[in-house]
Amino acid sequence: MPVLVVIPTYDEAENIADVIGRVRASVPEAHILVVDDNSPDGTADLAAVAGEELGHVDVLRRPQKGGLGPAYRAGFAWGLERDFDVFVEMDADLSHDPAALPELLAAVDDGADLAIGSRYAPGGRVPGWPRHRLALSKVGNAYAAFALGIPLHDATAGYRAYTAEALRALDLGSITTYGYGFQIEMAYSLIRRGRVVVEVPITFRDRVRGTSKMSLRIVGEAVRLVTWWGIRDRLLRRSRGAATADAPPARG
Repeated sequence: MPVLVVIPTYDEAENIADVIGRVRASVPEAHILVVDDNSPDGTADLAAVAGEELGHVDVLRRPQKGGLGPAYRAGFAWGLERDFDVFVEMDADLSHDPAALPELLAAVDDGADLAIGSRYAPGGRVPGWPRHRLALSKVGNAYAAFALGIPLHDATAGYRAYTAEALRALDLGSITTYGYGFQIEMAYSLIRRGRVVVEVPITFRDRVRGTSKMSLRIVGEAVRLVTWWGIRDRLLRRSRGAATADAPPARG
């Protein structure tokens, strides 16, 4: 299966060469696409140098910082045009251990349309996080699972492997969310279409170098959208149920 590992970046000069090297060591046959949002620290140039040394690395340079969701959509479109079969999402800060890539790919090979590297599925770990941060993340994921009725422990996780068939089943152009909201919407959209979504337990470690790109705006977007999707789809189900109940009986 031709595999494309999509790594979105913004100011990751301290990490990019390291993560590319570790991905290559973990999955030597994979192709790597760095999607850079015009990082002022030269991340794209460093990625290009690493690509020249290792091979099978491309850099997609975007004109400005546009957010995580749009970066992944651009990377997916690039890969779909080139007929890759499996698409991996992962962060550039090494919080997603490249050594776990074979397990995600094995889950897809076993029939999953989407394999999520899960911090909170049985066996997953988040060592070193403060209790309040861990509690907030778990509560947020529990709320998303409840509101949307999805059987996931970690719907916001950003370490994933999709099949090309699953991505083609979605209208990527209609998915306009950015951070956590993007991850939730992608998983939810596939589950609603009857696709197989599984969780693979991983150990998630906080970044060591660089600064986090997370913001209250991204968290707020996810909470607002999850609430809206949950209400919208419950109302739709009730409306369809009422329409079915009011329909005249079929004639024999």
